Amino acid sequence: MKREWIDIHTHRPTRATTIRTVGVHPWQVTTASLPTADEIAAADAVGEIGLDRACDVPFELQKQRFIEQLALAEEHQKPVVLHVVRAFEEVMQCLTARQLPAVIFHGFIGSLPQAARALQRGYYLSFGLRSLRSPKSLEVLQQMPLDRLFIETDEAETAIEALYTEVAVRRNIPLEELQEAICKNYQRIFVKQ
Repeated sequence: MKREWIDIHTHRPTRATTIRTVGVHPWQVTTASLPTADEIAAADAVGEIGLDRACDVPFELQKQRFIEQLALAEEHQKPVVLHVVRAFEEVMQCLTARQLPAVIFHGFIGSLPQAARALQRGYYLSFGLRSLRSPKSLEVLQQMPLDRLFIETDEAETAIEALYTEVAVRRNIPLEELQEAICKNYQRIFVKQ
């Protein structure tokens, strides 16, 4: 298998392999329209969608838009990329009845029990610079299976290669092994067989 750099979620130009997402971020639910069927069909995933208790947007409106977008993702059989801030329980509840090809928690910052619940459902956790600065998320990173891991730059100016290097060191594995595992995860979800 050809190894490449996968940056599962970024807001910056990059030479890494990325995915194209379409969706309404929880901060924008009062101003943005839901994606059209054509936009969803052209995207790799529906995202960055979710719930955020740290912003000023009414939580019930966020939840309504999130549920609508989960339904669209399910209808079109698209993976979802989640934005979750202090709303893990609500997000997990909204996901319960959904049949989605994949669920990726972007910028995962959470506890071992939360991670275990998400992983038990077959979801993926993606780690960025902020995740790597959270002691509880680092504990998750060091213990979670590689076949559920992604790495992202999000808005950080740090190169994806530097984040991979840091994750490999923290996992105490060769960089090539990490890169290969993430490539397999990417292919499992996004490369049509």
